[in-house]
Amino acid sequence: MKAYKNIFLSVMLFAMMTGMAAAEVLMPFVLASKTSGGDVQQIAGEVKGKLTGAGFEVVGEYSPYNGASVIVVTNDELKTNAGKSEHGGFGAAQRVGITKNGDDVEVIFTNPVYMAAAYRMEGDLAGVRSALDSALGSMQDFGSEKDLTAKDLRKYHYTVMMEYFDDPSELAEYDSYEAGVAAVEAGLAAGKGGAAKVYRIDVPGKKETLFGVALKGTNAEDCSGDEYIMSRIDKATPRSTAHLPYEILVTDDEAIALYARFRIAINWPHLPMMKSDTGATFMSIMCAPAAIEEALEEVAGG
Repeated sequence: MKAYKNIFLSVMLFAMMTGMAAAEVLMPFVLASKTSGGDVQQIAGEVKGKLTGAGFEVVGEYSPYNGASVIVVTNDELKTNAGKSEHGGFGAAQRVGITKNGDDVEVIFTNPVYMAAAYRMEGDLAGVRSALDSALGSMQDFGSEKDLTAKDLRKYHYTVMMEYFDDPSELAEYDSYEAGVAAVEAGLAAGKGGAAKVYRIDVPGKKETLFGVALKGTNAEDCSGDEYIMSRIDKATPRSTAHLPYEILVTDDEAIALYARFRIAINWPHLPMMKSDTGATFMSIMCAPAAIEEALEEVAGG
């Protein structure tokens, strides 16, 4: 009888531990380090060295505005997982932001485990998170005041009538995958929609390519622009610069993008609709989702 009791208690303890693990609250970003009085470009160079030393491939980098730099990386685990997941190309990259914030320079990166859940990927990318922690450090997970678990993120949308992960912007259709890749390359090279190429990742084992797209805007008031949007909503500390850049995914014979009301909300899930102490609200960038979609459509030739 005692043996059965011990087995029962062990099973119950295992179930409780499994449930606790499944209910872990996830955050979109990780603050890796903070340096007082540092130089953004110098620290960005150091970060690149650490990333390549840890086995990551730096596929692109850019400065979306003064005092900020973004480095984009991939590795075999990211690309392999992307190949096994529907529209998994969106999760083939991780982004690192280096930002001057007051007297400090912050190094942050996207949380691969959070993104794997939000993008409904096959694996949880815990190995990628561990590699980034080891390479860059891990002071603090941040970016959400919502208690979002992996289960929550797999069905996430900001609010009623707003898009889910599987409600992308359909940018263009082509005669073939190869024609689609060529069209996006040409659109980026021509600077259509005020856009520029940051990186390209070809997903192994499928006809799928992810492009990172810098959106400069066609003028200062173009609300598709990276600086326009971030100046209005990225006001907390640490900064969330690794939200950028946006993406176009060529998959088979079409080009798609995560609709901006999902793509922005997944990185600011607690951003209020209409009122905040800092003025950071979705209403402050109300014009951005449609403007981003239009810019990306121009790039894709839609």
